[in-house]
Amino acid sequence: MQWMPLIMFAVVCLVLLTGYPVAFVLGGTALIFAFIGILTSTFDSSFLINLPSRLYGIMTNTTLIAVPLFVFMGCMLERSKVADQLLDTMAKLFGSLRGGLGLSVIVVGMLLAASTGIVGATVVTMGLLSLPTMLKRGYHPQVATGLICASGTLGQIIPPSIILVLLGDVLSTAYQQAQLQMGIFSPDTVSVGDLFVGALLPGLLLVSLYALYIVILAVVKPDSVPAIPKSERQLNLPQLLLQVVKVLIPPIGLIVAVLGSILVGAATPTEAASVGAVGAIILAIIQRQFNLQILKDVMLDTTRITSMVFIIFVGASLFSLVFRGFGGDEVVRDILTNLPGGAFGAVFIVMLVMFLLGFILDFIEITFVVVPIVAPILLAMDISPVWLGIMIAINLQTSFLTPPFGFALFYLRGVAPASIATGQIYKGVIPFIVIQIIGLSLLAYWPILATWLPGIVYGD
Repeated sequence: MQWMPLIMFAVVCLVLLTGYPVAFVLGGTALIFAFIGILTSTFDSSFLINLPSRLYGIMTNTTLIAVPLFVFMGCMLERSKVADQLLDTMAKLFGSLRGGLGLSVIVVGMLLAASTGIVGATVVTMGLLSLPTMLKRGYHPQVATGLICASGTLGQIIPPSIILVLLGDVLSTAYQQAQLQMGIFSPDTVSVGDLFVGALLPGLLLVSLYALYIVILAVVKPDSVPAIPKSERQLNLPQLLLQVVKVLIPPIGLIVAVLGSILVGAATPTEAASVGAVGAIILAIIQRQFNLQILKDVMLDTTRITSMVFIIFVGASLFSLVFRGFGGDEVVRDILTNLPGGAFGAVFIVMLVMFLLGFILDFIEITFVVVPIVAPILLAMDISPVWLGIMIAINLQTSFLTPPFGFALFYLRGVAPASIATGQIYKGVIPFIVIQIIGLSLLAYWPILATWLPGIVYGD
């Protein structure tokens, strides 16, 4: 019966392939296995008594209030037409260079990631706005689609990212559990703010690697990333610089207000999220893209997305209770601690498993189901929780891009013209998957990329 928790996990993965709602798969599978365990006297039903207290803990968790606020901010910005103006202006700024339009897409993707934190919205928006333009200007379809998918997934790692909010809450609990197992009875804490700050340098590293790839491509294969013809760049330099300043100030001001308030310690991530939500409304008003109907639509979208996140959280809580009731945490601990290579081997296997699970599970399910199981074990090996959190975020970002099941590929396929073959999208993301792996390897080799800035900001 020691294999029961692993069998339960495998059954969940198989049932998810049917397309049944994730939350009900997690909760339903857990209840079925709990019932089987009670009948066979291999499961203690008292574990289920803890479920109400867990759900109450979710309802009263102030950190998780940031989730609907950041979702609201992202949905409102999506409708404020900020992306349209950013892409148009950046294209004019870099358009004289080979690969300039590609660099524009990277910059806009970075700014949208730092403004919305929602991957699906960013990929779809960039696909609708930039893909037709890039194809019209002679960009190779593989380059264009790969660049849009990769830039759109920056919302996974660049704060304020929804995944970092969720990871921060889960890792905080896991870190305390790990320290108690190590005999530390006055444990340190890790917060969402720590992950936000720790993700800045790795996020900028990925952006730089993307940009470097486009520059190299402009030298090696200039025909695949041509410059915009001079006749289509209508503004002179002073006018262009004025437009750049005018377009960049609102989104950068919002980013500074949200992240800056966290960095200087003026606000918690939850408080900063409320600043971002209000700022997004003000930005929409400035852009003349705000009315009661838009507000209603944004609120409905926010409610829908937030409800999905929290109902998955409920199903995941039930699953983890039953998993632990079968001794699953001990099974996983035995497997990870007996791997060759010590902490490095354990982290490598966990990252590989998460990468593969990213084909069939969304980052929310992986965060709520897998991370609570493996994180306490890894953190008990004296691994930095901030570094682990950023490694997980970049790893999941990579799985978002990987064929054939990468979610970003499906998002773009849904808005790409019929002339773009699915195979071209798959081929287009391969260089960026390699870049992601390089970035992940650099972070694994130099954990200071994730831990240095939080140490400076918070004095750890």
